Amino acid sequence: MTTAEPSYRSRAPWWFNIAGHLLEPWVRIRRDPAEPASLLRGEAPVCYVIERDGFSDALILDRACREAGLPSPMQPLLFTRRRRSVFALARRDGWLFGRNRKRSPKEPFGQLVRALEGFPDRDIQIVPVSIYVGRAPTRESGWFSVLFSENWVMVGRFRRMLALLLNGRDTVVHFSAPVSLRTVLNEEGEVRPERFARKMARVMRTHFRRIRAAVIGPDLSHRRTVVDAVLNAEPVRAVIASTAAKEDLTYAKAWERAHKMMMEIAADYSHPAVRSASFLLRNFWNKLYDGITMHHFDKARAAAPGYEVVYVPSHRSHADYLLLSYQLHASGVVVPHIAAGVNLNLPLIGPILRRGGAFFLRRSFKGNALYSVVFNEYVAQLIDRGVPMEYFIEGGRSRTGRLLAPRAGMLAMTVRAFLRAPRRPVLFQPVYIGYEKLMEGKSYIGELSGKPKEKESLLGLLRGLGVLRQRYGHVALNFGEPIELTPLLDAASSHWRDATGDPSTKPEWLGAVVDQLAEKIHININRAADVNPINLLALALLSTPKHAMAENDLLAQLDLLKALLEELPYSDRMTLTPLAPDAIIAYGEQMGWITRVRHPLGDVLTVEGEPAVLLSYFRNNVLHLTAAAAWVACCFLNNRRMSRASVLRLGRIIYPFIQSELFLPWDTEGFGAQLQATIDFFVRRGLLEAVGEGRVLERGPGQDDAAYQLRVIARSLIQAFERYYIAIAALVKNGPHTITASELENVCALTAQRLSLLSEPLAPEFFDKALFRGFIHKLRERRVVWTDTNGKLDYDTALEDMVRDARVILAREMRHSILKITGSEEKETPRATADAETTPATTEQPPTSIEPLNTSEELHERHVTAEHHEHERAPADQDKE
Repeated sequence: MTTAEPSYRSRAPWWFNIAGHLLEPWVRIRRDPAEPASLLRGEAPVCYVIERDGFSDALILDRACREAGLPSPMQPLLFTRRRRSVFALARRDGWLFGRNRKRSPKEPFGQLVRALEGFPDRDIQIVPVSIYVGRAPTRESGWFSVLFSENWVMVGRFRRMLALLLNGRDTVVHFSAPVSLRTVLNEEGEVRPERFARKMARVMRTHFRRIRAAVIGPDLSHRRTVVDAVLNAEPVRAVIASTAAKEDLTYAKAWERAHKMMMEIAADYSHPAVRSASFLLRNFWNKLYDGITMHHFDKARAAAPGYEVVYVPSHRSHADYLLLSYQLHASGVVVPHIAAGVNLNLPLIGPILRRGGAFFLRRSFKGNALYSVVFNEYVAQLIDRGVPMEYFIEGGRSRTGRLLAPRAGMLAMTVRAFLRAPRRPVLFQPVYIGYEKLMEGKSYIGELSGKPKEKESLLGLLRGLGVLRQRYGHVALNFGEPIELTPLLDAASSHWRDATGDPSTKPEWLGAVVDQLAEKIHININRAADVNPINLLALALLSTPKHAMAENDLLAQLDLLKALLEELPYSDRMTLTPLAPDAIIAYGEQMGWITRVRHPLGDVLTVEGEPAVLLSYFRNNVLHLTAAAAWVACCFLNNRRMSRASVLRLGRIIYPFIQSELFLPWDTEGFGAQLQATIDFFVRRGLLEAVGEGRVLERGPGQDDAAYQLRVIARSLIQAFERYYIAIAALVKNGPHTITASELENVCALTAQRLSLLSEPLAPEFFDKALFRGFIHKLRERRVVWTDTNGKLDYDTALEDMVRDARVILAREMRHSILKITGSEEKETPRATADAETTPATTEQPPTSIEPLNTSEELHERHVTAEHHEHERAPADQDKE
């Protein structure tokens, strides 16, 4: 048999030729390789093997062979009784609505093997051919073209016809190198034809899967490839049996329950659905946003190869996962599987999200061992298969703009899944998502004001479509520094690899590794912050009592903030708006955040009412970036002069608390170095003056512009210290052994809420229980406070030192207001000394880490404070506003 072009008309039935002519205008074929005839070896007859049985595939193959000068697949196969030189691994029973089934390996490979028996000079070349219709639609392709593009599903005849009509001009026919059947038989030696035929069929199926994965991506449809693997896993089978025995069920009933849970959880990833969603979302984003920008994505892409990538973004909006998935898809990166709350598994919406890669989890696994094991096994299967994932370790959307305390459940599952089968190293990729306006803004205000969270529903979604009529500015996706899991495990235990294999293994060091990983992720998210114009306006305007500033003052404050972030960058991943101060103000007016009040003596920029509350969200996004500067400035709110050593010493004492609240990146010494650099910056800018060979720092009089700028920076963080003072005052007022940590949280929240009603407007998070809970937890961690045998809080005299230190920072009026609400009294407290400490009988150890005041520094501080009160008549709080 030669490779010269045969007479196709005489080889195929007349109706086949007519169908080929009808199909020809709709199909444009690209061969891979372009000249497949060069692959053939000698004159042995050629038998083509295609992946699926289909009339259209036969027509396409026949035309591709004719155009390439290959032997016709429609001619009889020499040496055999086969009427055609082509066969498929899978065929469809019935004419219209049959199901796919695997062809028996005895046919046709068995026929080919038997045709060569007894004839050692005979050979047959087997050429695998892969046919893809609509493999890669362009950006200009229509939605339906994308919907009917090639995927892993064996589609029916009607769907295949639509695919040909819509995507036939993007048809790829991939010819693989021929396999010499005689050569394979000689290598195998004497074999039974049936066994050899089964082996060849398995090899061909593997070959087609590999080619399809290379051409259109891996098969990620869990409904076909993961559900059975999860339910057949030994841990799941064991818990099914245990559930059946415990609840007096049959194994089949318990298995059905596990299967139902699995179907509730598992994603149903679909390439056409993802491509279709990308077309819809492109138009959707164009209507909502003025632009979506990614920073440092090239670094993230370069770090990913060879790793199981887990994206861990900040969570501030329902748009987060859609934005990240869309941008990854548009950048040519595989869309990750996303962990979503089961509350989003709504009618119509749930199936769409599921096909986009969402898998659903319940808020709590407590008391449901079967669900817990099934979900853990599902995550383990994802890790084992190298499927990229995405989840939010905050557990829910932040209502305040701050990163929420991490909930490490998904992290723990990921780490344990890796320990079980550490085949592929895991890389966590933090992502900061920054907005200029939120679609959920109004609902957040309601929830922060005490309204219950509205349950997600399809009706609520339809009611919320009105937000689509607004514009939401720009969005930034900043990719932070990735975190490798293996070095953390190496640091925790040199024998961590010994824990692999057993899914029930939970080493003692696991909890500490997960906590460290969660904190590191939050720190790296914050290090990748994007500072947009709205963040800067919020930092400036919300730090004034009436949320208003003269235009000249606002211009100067914006210039100062930009200079601070440029000269003392928080990290190399932080990004800053290039807009000048006047352009920032104009942009804020354009976005509707600030209002200009015209006045003959100079315009005033203000933000009032609901926008002011919402703007606090965007201030909190970047509050950590100015934490060091705010601390230095706070030291001069009520003090004209202060020693540099005192600023640094008090900063080291307070740092652990603001570090845990804002997820700051430094250790105590690093924070001290940052404070030193910040002080030097303020001196260069003229906000502070260094006297006495730099040992003493002095600010200008309260009416001075520099003092005003310093005060605005200080007030961005002062509410945190007010909350700390509320907690300490409430605890001291109640006394030791009288109140639990939970009761103290409630008292603090009520106190802060009342204070907010009685004084100037405060941000809604001022009375957030979670922030008080975090502060109390840190007090216990630092052994300033501990619980006794009855679960009540006890404390050391070091707590009274903190009360005394608060006088340096907080204004007298604010301290008195807090003490009045809590019913406490402000009094001189004796100094805590190491000799005076005693060890009470408690379940926790007393404090050992609080640094006592230096006597000479304290005396000097009192001297400069007294000098300040003597020479400055107007207190700082009454200075220029």
